[in-house]
Amino acid sequence: MGLFSNKKEGSMMDIIRCDEKDFLIWKWRPEGNEVNSTSKENAIRWKSSLRVKDGEVAVFLYKQKDGVMQEFIMGPFDKMLETANLPILSSILGAAYGGGSPFQAEIYFINLSQVIEFNATVPFFNIYDFDINLSRFPIECSVDYQILTKISDYQNFIKIHRLQNLEINEVKTKLRPFIERNIKALTANLPKQNNIPAIAIESQLDSLNIELDNRLKSEIENVFGLTTNMINVDSIRINEDEKFFKLKELTTDIIEKRLKTQNVQIEVEIDTFKAQAETNIKNLKDTQRINTENMEEQLRIQREQYEKAQSLQTETNNLDLLKLKIQTDAQKTILTAAADSLGEMGTMNLGGGSGGGMNPAGMMTGMMMGGAMGNQMAGMMNQMGNTMNPQATPNNQTPPPPPVIQYLLSVNGQQTGPFNTQQLQQMVMSGQLVTNTYVWKQGMPNWLEAGKVIELQSLFNAMPPPPPMP
Repeated sequence: MGLFSNKKEGSMMDIIRCDEKDFLIWKWRPEGNEVNSTSKENAIRWKSSLRVKDGEVAVFLYKQKDGVMQEFIMGPFDKMLETANLPILSSILGAAYGGGSPFQAEIYFINLSQVIEFNATVPFFNIYDFDINLSRFPIECSVDYQILTKISDYQNFIKIHRLQNLEINEVKTKLRPFIERNIKALTANLPKQNNIPAIAIESQLDSLNIELDNRLKSEIENVFGLTTNMINVDSIRINEDEKFFKLKELTTDIIEKRLKTQNVQIEVEIDTFKAQAETNIKNLKDTQRINTENMEEQLRIQREQYEKAQSLQTETNNLDLLKLKIQTDAQKTILTAAADSLGEMGTMNLGGGSGGGMNPAGMMTGMMMGGAMGNQMAGMMNQMGNTMNPQATPNNQTPPPPPVIQYLLSVNGQQTGPFNTQQLQQMVMSGQLVTNTYVWKQGMPNWLEAGKVIELQSLFNAMPPPPPMP
């Protein structure tokens, strides 16, 4: 059998139950007696009826030489004490007890369903502006709040409050100063924490509720053993007295001055930004203009050099043609004169006879004279040609360099260069210039791919193309 059997009340036995309303911890005693006024409340008889309602816990407290032991019985429960088979009672009572013999124990009832409700107002207290110019002008405010708590962990609650009679009003008396002290501290800190004027404190209800919920729930449970179901601040009210209106006036003036200062600063920043932007745009335009002028100057110089080279080449070619023409005309004249002289000498009488036939000696003499005249005339023509073409004179050690041909490249839509042939060769070797790179030089009507320019094809044939990408 267990400690309790089904209920069979006897006329001499006690009915152990709690009929109190506003209690948290209540010690059982016979009806009509005050607590700790009779020894009977600690002498529990077997077959007494124990009734524990739903939402209550009955605690049996056994005081022994080696300490205090507790037994918890959760409601709903309605049975009679009958045997001592429970291990705790068996070790305490022994085999000598039975029947209607009493055993010493105190019985407490703990109310788990009772909600402790606070609907209260924190009286007016001072709050201050965090602004140093306004901190000497405090204003008064009050806070209306509501808090609901109850017992959840009854064993922890017993450790904190001990097993003794405890009514709701006693707990409220202990809780109220703790709650209001925290509400005052958090409310007074709101202006600085949220960077607002003190006169705007009423706008911070949500912030205050969040702060209270984070702080009070854990502290109420640790300090009082109660679980908080709700914490809510209904309103923050400001005492609109003379100090309030004075602070409101000062706050308005300071805010207006700060707004003006901020607007001036913003305007200055905007003007500075505009000036900087204009300077940047001007610098960009100047840079683009200078680059354009430099490019035009480079192209002009290259064009002039190219035109000079072409003109010099043309003049050289014309001089060679003129020299050849003069030499040709001179040779014709010499040959004609030599032929005439040869003819005349062939018929001349140089003392070899008196006849009118060909004179061999005269012919030979004419040929020698004609050759000498031809050689002399050719030497004169060469000297004249060298005078007209100083580049052909042996005294000029180095001939003028050929015209330098330079190309412009189009890389990613940007024009770069100009580059000469040696530079282009290096760019081909480094992979910077490929066959489909667009190029242009003076005299070309349009940009062309480098591989389609005949003068550049040899650059790409001089070495193998780069290996393909992996």
